[in-house]
Amino acid sequence: MAEVMSPIVAERIWALPVSGAATKFLQYLIFRSEFGGQLPVRQKDMAREYKITPQAVSNLMAPLCDLNIVLRHQSEARQGNSYRLHPLVAKYQSPEAMEAAFRNTLHSIKAGELPNLKLPAYATTPPAEGQPPKLQVA
Repeated sequence: MAEVMSPIVAERIWALPVSGAATKFLQYLIFRSEFGGQLPVRQKDMAREYKITPQAVSNLMAPLCDLNIVLRHQSEARQGNSYRLHPLVAKYQSPEAMEAAFRNTLHSIKAGELPNLKLPAYATTPPAEGQPPKLQVA
């Protein structure tokens, strides 16, 4: 069975209030992550693979961490931070695995054990059914 990607961010990635470079870096993080969102690479390895400096990795990750898309915690096993994608953003092995992870995640958010995503809401309401959208030429 093919892997599945959470639609929560994937379908509205264009609306994230981050730079295009941070959005592109998020795609790299999703590709590099394990099922469920764990990121097995260290920041200096990300920099080497992505061909940027470790400071640039920090700059690209900062807005993603601010939105809780990427979760950071101090690692005791190794020096520095370890990262993982929020479970509502991660990829999964199957739709069933994603559904189970979402249930667990929502329970953890309600219990205060996990932060919620800080994603923007729709800025305008969709057009009423039967009415064409009000499009304008830029």
